[in-house]
Amino acid sequence: MSTAISVLGGVGLFLLGMSVMTAGLKGLAGSKLRTVLGKAAATPLSGALWGAIVTLIVQSSSATTMTTIGLVSAGVLTFPQGLALVFGANVGTTGTGWLVALIGVRVSLTAASLPMIFVGALIKLLGRGRLSAAGAALAGFALVLFALTTLQQGMGGLAEQLHPADLPAVLGTTWRAGLYGVMMLTVVGLVMTAVMQSSTAAIAVTLSANYAGAIGLDQACALIIGQNIGTATSSAMAAIGASSTAKRLALAYILFKLIAAAIALVLFPVTIPLLVRASDSIAGVTLLAAYHSAYNVVGVLVLLPVINGFTRLAERILPERGSPLTRCLDPAALATPIATVEAVRRTVARALETMCGSLAIALSAVNQDASVPARLTTAPATEAASALRQAQEFISEVSGPPESQDEQRRLTSTLHALDHASRLAEILGEETEFGMPPGGSQDMRAVEMCVEAMRSAASLAAEVAVVPDTSNCETEIELKTAPTRSPTPEKEFAAARTSTEQVLAHLERSAKALGDVRRHHRKTTLGSVASGAVSADDAIARVEAVRRLEALAHHAWRSAVHLLGRSA
Repeated sequence: MSTAISVLGGVGLFLLGMSVMTAGLKGLAGSKLRTVLGKAAATPLSGALWGAIVTLIVQSSSATTMTTIGLVSAGVLTFPQGLALVFGANVGTTGTGWLVALIGVRVSLTAASLPMIFVGALIKLLGRGRLSAAGAALAGFALVLFALTTLQQGMGGLAEQLHPADLPAVLGTTWRAGLYGVMMLTVVGLVMTAVMQSSTAAIAVTLSANYAGAIGLDQACALIIGQNIGTATSSAMAAIGASSTAKRLALAYILFKLIAAAIALVLFPVTIPLLVRASDSIAGVTLLAAYHSAYNVVGVLVLLPVINGFTRLAERILPERGSPLTRCLDPAALATPIATVEAVRRTVARALETMCGSLAIALSAVNQDASVPARLTTAPATEAASALRQAQEFISEVSGPPESQDEQRRLTSTLHALDHASRLAEILGEETEFGMPPGGSQDMRAVEMCVEAMRSAASLAAEVAVVPDTSNCETEIELKTAPTRSPTPEKEFAAARTSTEQVLAHLERSAKALGDVRRHHRKTTLGSVASGAVSADDAIARVEAVRRLEALAHHAWRSAVHLLGRSA
């Protein structure tokens, strides 16, 4: 009974310590976690490398994965970039196994861990901000060490009652019996992780049991394979009812685990005898930690070269549903303020592109004898207005204020863009026609200038909605991912930036010139009533039509300016 209590208590303390330590490390990292992930995913290899490093630092693959889902949902990262980070997180999470192998099962750290728990808890309670987070990380780390000591004591008692011969044999038997033993232990490992909801805790139990002599090295390796697969059960459960992005990443994660397990099982008859022979000179727990890491590294190395095809497979199995305008408004993005802002920013850009593009097409057909039916502009405006309302509600649910001044400025500019786009949608949604009674050249000049403004705004909005932003961390990503056959990617990037500035300048000139035309048009048109050239009703209608055109161009221009971050 005391053995079971020690084992269960050790596992419980380990899970609690990991939870407290992870929360503290995440708080200590702050927005840097999101910044690093955003900058690191330039290529699949660098994304996997930095995903492993970040996970090793924060000691939680779940934290890395959930942050990645938010960034992918918001459009900050592409799906292949996010998947590379998730692959790397699987490698980084094996670092805890090394902690258990090199320190946890070898040394009793109770005397050192208890004072660390006290100091960490004191700092957590009395400190603020990052200091409080550091205290939580220290207390959590000490809890993990204390849990390992408790677990080690429990496994010592278990070793007196359990012998490797009591478990299914893996080596030294017939091929069929060995396969049966491997599969049985793999299933046991999967169940252990599914119950504990932590592969790290399950592997800690396995390493402790092997160190105590309760299970053999070959049996522990089979358990580790199952425990790695079991990690995917929590992702599968979290994906139920989640967004399509979360489901795709969960599916890709499960496929990754299954493929890596299949590779390990195929190589099992080759690798395990080598490990057994190496155990004569190297400690078994150290070999198990190395096997755990190598197992995940091999899976990443196999899938990284085909990551684009892998992502297309996931997208084909789970196609995107819902309106393309609100596709970025994924609840997963709400966990990180920067992802929330980017999701709203891209939603505004897509709505602006839809409204300006449809209006430019409709106004192009205007001539002295035709007008634009209201349905040609109100239908896109209704859809865009709905998307903008959802974006406003979405950004109101952000988890917390931005931490850096750059993020605060980006939030402010996004809100400005949202406001101007909403006003544009409101004007477009009015059940009126944009055509004007027969008049002079100023009427058509106003229409032509508004068409130019709408086309420029739609072009800029499309650039923001699709292409990663070039004013922040994505600038480095775009430069690094440029095709290698291009000798001067910096020049291409500079040319693209220059083109954007030219379009923005043209949009500004069109909007301001339309304002000048409106003022002159108003004076001329109203003055023509006195000479009897037009009726008062026609004159006022024409003045109102040009005023609306100017308002549309102005709001399109200001929304595009703020989307590009050119104005505070």
